[in-house]
Amino acid sequence: MLTIAALSAGPTNTFLQQIEGGITLGAVYALVALGYTLVYGIIELINFAHGDVFMWSTVISLVIVQALGVNAPLGGFALVGVLLLLIVAGMAVSALINVSIERIGYRPLRKAPRLAPLIAAIGFSFILETIVALWRGSNFVSFPQFFPIGSFYVFGARINYLDIFIVVLALGLMYALNWFIQNTRLGKAMRATSQDPEAAALMGVNVNRTISITFFIGGALAGAAGVVYSLYTGFVWFFTGFELGLIAFTAAVLGGIGNIYGAVLGGFLIGLVQAIVIQYFPGGNGVAWSDAIVFAILVLILVVRPSGLLGQQVPDKA
Repeated sequence: MLTIAALSAGPTNTFLQQIEGGITLGAVYALVALGYTLVYGIIELINFAHGDVFMWSTVISLVIVQALGVNAPLGGFALVGVLLLLIVAGMAVSALINVSIERIGYRPLRKAPRLAPLIAAIGFSFILETIVALWRGSNFVSFPQFFPIGSFYVFGARINYLDIFIVVLALGLMYALNWFIQNTRLGKAMRATSQDPEAAALMGVNVNRTISITFFIGGALAGAAGVVYSLYTGFVWFFTGFELGLIAFTAAVLGGIGNIYGAVLGGFLIGLVQAIVIQYFPGGNGVAWSDAIVFAILVLILVVRPSGLLGQQVPDKA
């Protein structure tokens, strides 16, 4: 399985090493899962095109790196400048794609039966994948590793500097998002729209703009995830978004879809489960079984707690 192959690489095979790798990959899942949980929390729509929005960020990052001619580890201001450029560009492109999808496909179907926007989301997913396949090809493309190769050991587990950067970025964006929703005027508008769109509109909230902002933020988070994922795995592929998006959606459901901290918790838990299964599953078939075990755990948890680990049971909207 390509999304977790990097977990098996490294100088050690200790339990702590797998934990370290699982946390890093879980941080990427968490960033993508936040986009799912944001959109669902506002309009109760599962945006199945979200994974491909993430994939577009990986492609744009590759295009920029190739245009800059970067093919070796950087340092100092050069590293900071390239990282900022990629993250800003990746977040901007993914956010604009997500907003465009909402404006073109989801907004006209907002009053339609729930199946209609779901089908539209799947359609947008195929469109985004096909465009990239025709533009950049359907084969794996190597992503230049310009992040400095460095690490240190803690209790026998090697911790890469890149892994620290990924986890810190994910946690930082999570706290920033939560602060934004809880303390800003737009955040309050998002919460009001989530609870009752019609009442929010009567109180002066621009519902359409609020929903567009939600898609913009969700796409931006997926864009940030796309940049660090490319650095972590070292490749770009047009079909990456489908598989990782499915896992990230599972993370959002596992933690409690609609809950920011739940999405992050679900992402880290799935990353840890995959890492441990890959290393310790009998017969050396952990890679083949990792997804099946993740979804089996999801089913068991939802049987016991349908709202997810941190989700709350709420009545259906009228």
